Amino acid sequence: MTTAPEATTYRLIDGKQTAEAIKEEIAAEVTQLKAAGHKVPHLAAILVGHDGGSETYVRNKVLACERVGFESTLLRYEDTITEAELLAKVEELNHDPEIDGFIVQLPLPRHIDTNKVIEAVMPEKDVDGFHPMNIGRMVAGLPALLPATPSGIVELLRRYELVTDGKHCVVIGRSNIVGTPVSILLAKNLEPGNCTVTLCHSRTQNLAEITRTADILVAALGRPEFVTADMVKPGAVVIDVGTTRVEDATKKSGWALKGDVNFAEVAPLTSYITPVPGGVGPMTIAMLLLNTLRAAKGEVYPKQA
Repeated sequence: MTTAPEATTYRLIDGKQTAEAIKEEIAAEVTQLKAAGHKVPHLAAILVGHDGGSETYVRNKVLACERVGFESTLLRYEDTITEAELLAKVEELNHDPEIDGFIVQLPLPRHIDTNKVIEAVMPEKDVDGFHPMNIGRMVAGLPALLPATPSGIVELLRRYELVTDGKHCVVIGRSNIVGTPVSILLAKNLEPGNCTVTLCHSRTQNLAEITRTADILVAALGRPEFVTADMVKPGAVVIDVGTTRVEDATKKSGWALKGDVNFAEVAPLTSYITPVPGGVGPMTIAMLLLNTLRAAKGEVYPKQA
């Protein structure tokens, strides 16, 4: 018979508050750029179709740009747009000197090759940090525009001064957008970093046995409330990346946002935990803004004279 996990006193990792602090820092720098006569950073977003989650996310990005003093452009297309038409728009933005960075909001319709679109974005304007050039530079330890969600997770750990050195981090989910890059960042000889990282996925055997050894558990698999109390070591730090819309008749919208962690069960066991919403999500947008600022300043890829 398994002994029930011991409850702890946990603390919420407030991504919304942390993201606001980062936006204030960015806004102050934009004010300085303006005062010095420099160009204001300009972020563009391409939205294809009418996916509810994407609509909300892009709207929040536009509002965040206003908040920090960026210029922003939103380009909307129906999901009937052809791959060739979308690639032509990407090429146009690549060569638009007014645009410092842009994103193509995912997911894209099935008839469009997502990887082809990601690779079409110039690395120096790839503020999502998805281009193979930026991923490769990240792996090599070179300056890069980092994937927004993974770098947001690392920034939360930094700002909450959570010890990562020598800790065992277990990541559930191996996507190129979150799971794989965050596993790389946390294994780096950096601060935060220096974790021993185990990357788990759908073929992992004895998953709960592995996750119970985690000092830091990152859930990034996109399955609502998948992580339960029996999968968590008492005192662990739990980072919930999941944002799945689940039908909920009690909500005016008709749906509720659920994370990958069963918060009610798991939170009492943890030392620190991110909520959903209000955890990792706001940090993704904040890091996207930070990438845009870095792109505008030519920090990673120097501007051409």
